[in-house]
Amino acid sequence: MKVSTCAIALTITCHVASAFVSPSTFVPIKDVGRSSVSSTKQLYATINVDEEAPRDTDSIEEWSYSYGIGRADGIQLVGENLDGFLDVHVESAQDLPAGSSVMYIPNEVILSSNRAIAEFGRLEEAESLLVGNGVESEIREFYLMLKILVELEKGEESPYYHYFEGLPRFFANGASMTPFCYRCLPPFAVKLCQKERVKLNHVAFGCKSRVQFLSEKTRGDSLLWEWAFQIVYTRSFEAPDGSGDLCLYPIGDMFNHATDSNVAYAYDEDGNCYAQTTRDVAAGEPLTMTYSDPTNPSYLLARYGFLDESSPASFCKLGVDWHISDELVNMGYSTSTLLFYKDTGEVSEQVWDVLLYKYLGDVDVGRQQEFYQAHMNGDYETKQSYHECYYEQTREKLLEHIDDILGELDGLSQKSAYGGAVAGDDHPRLPLILRHNDFVRATFMAVRSYYFPGEPYEEQTGSFSLSSRNAFFT
Repeated sequence: MKVSTCAIALTITCHVASAFVSPSTFVPIKDVGRSSVSSTKQLYATINVDEEAPRDTDSIEEWSYSYGIGRADGIQLVGENLDGFLDVHVESAQDLPAGSSVMYIPNEVILSSNRAIAEFGRLEEAESLLVGNGVESEIREFYLMLKILVELEKGEESPYYHYFEGLPRFFANGASMTPFCYRCLPPFAVKLCQKERVKLNHVAFGCKSRVQFLSEKTRGDSLLWEWAFQIVYTRSFEAPDGSGDLCLYPIGDMFNHATDSNVAYAYDEDGNCYAQTTRDVAAGEPLTMTYSDPTNPSYLLARYGFLDESSPASFCKLGVDWHISDELVNMGYSTSTLLFYKDTGEVSEQVWDVLLYKYLGDVDVGRQQEFYQAHMNGDYETKQSYHECYYEQTREKLLEHIDDILGELDGLSQKSAYGGAVAGDDHPRLPLILRHNDFVRATFMAVRSYYFPGEPYEEQTGSFSLSSRNAFFT
């Protein structure tokens, strides 16, 4: 739902007198997570999952207390406008020391892939299809998605109905993007976003006909499957008990991501989930978790649909179209190690190693192998002598790579400007894409300025024309 441009403070606060709601005060729950599969045959989901549909945040407070979800004093949900849609996150209205329990989610309320498998049994035909399509790693997500669909079919009879009504309808991640969106992103981000779309096609759309306990109408509703997929892929976390279980923690899934996060999940001996502070938190500070590697903001965009502007570094985009050999991996090739640092403009040691390794491979394979062996043997002196000998050549390769990426981003800016002017509100994900590209550009410019201060960059400009509007927007 599109909302006004002002921030919205939701009246979702904790009213208990104690610092934290005692588990003994929670209302017992009946039949949560224990649906009868056969009872859904004649039912159909009543929730509106259109991306313009409103989020029913008004009933979340009553629902959460009714089902035993507790919050410490001063813990509140706050809503704000983000690109025209409502985003809800958790804040503390008071100072919290490290180790404070801020939220409690009873075991019975947690939506779990392990429980879903126990409830439905193994769907061997669907699992075989997932394996055959190369997404066998997504089996947990598949069963958790089915659990959501089963509960949706119960409509208001589901204990999760009001929870689902309060969840987002609009998503901006790779699975939700259009071909136009992909055309506005740099190649590395496109690859990540398209991988998420492939998962949607295989995990959700590809298995619909294999789930016979869902009604025929539900099986045929692609929009509903996509929404259930998005909820699982953007809001679930692996259980902190080492079981490998994939879980949705109602209300606890509203902690946003941050690089310098301050909250983590923990289980007690009964499997109840506590969200606890990992450091001191100041009043008014958002309570956040770390969803994934904070040095790969393009992955966070592709998977979750947001930009982490607090990220201290970014994958340098080297080798997007390379064959990544075992030797390259041994040299340190990884999206988590080949880093450009946004604030300082420096690059990681592995960037220099990989650049030199690739350069030597082009000019002298024998010397490349000597350099590689020095690296593998921990011979720092020999390795450093290679870096000193070939510093200017490696530095030139770095500049060439930086300018190639900046040139790509210049061209994408022109495409995006054209597309935004023509399409307008037809592409609500465009503002996020532009912020992502600006973040990448600023990071690369910081590195360029640090290592090449006397070599100004000339932005690539030119007319952008299309022979056909459809060629761009389809």
